[in-house]
Amino acid sequence: MKKIITALLAGAAFAATGALAQSSFPTRTVTLTVGFAPGGGTDTAARIVAQKLSQDIGQSVVVENRAGAGGNIAAQHIANATPDGYTISLSSVGPLSVSPSRTRAAARR
Repeated sequence: MKKIITALLAGAAFAATGALAQSSFPTRTVTLTVGFAPGGGTDTAARIVAQKLSQDIGQSVVVENRAGAGGNIAAQHIANATPDGYTISLSSVGPLSVSPSRTRAAARR
């Protein structure tokens, strides 16, 4: 778990570095969407990342849980969000690679 948190924080710091290069970003609250229920491991990791990211970018980062369908509800929400960088996701491999592959395979049958 310690390695996962370290990797997540490193990723958040890397993402924040690019955001700091733009003087106009962020100008409002950033939403970090999590596809799992509050209180679980993914939610806890997301809240740690959100806190560090908020400190790094100087703007509030709100964790929004959209649990259900193994993370697919949150993935769909992210896919339909305005591509402005204010809605980001902390997800797992399921909704990002496994589910789309299974959907394509089922459509070919």
